[in-house]
Amino acid sequence: MKKILLAALAAAAAVFASKKLQQSKAEKALWADATDKLPEA
Repeated sequence: MKKILLAALAAAAAVFASKKLQQSKAEKALWADATDKLPEA
């Protein structure tokens, strides 16, 4: 029983970490786009 609980907890932690990483990448890309230097004319 403990092994199943541990496996479920590990899977939940992996999903949480994956979503956080994806969210962080999206926010980083947004900031990079928002603070992009203007092209010189």
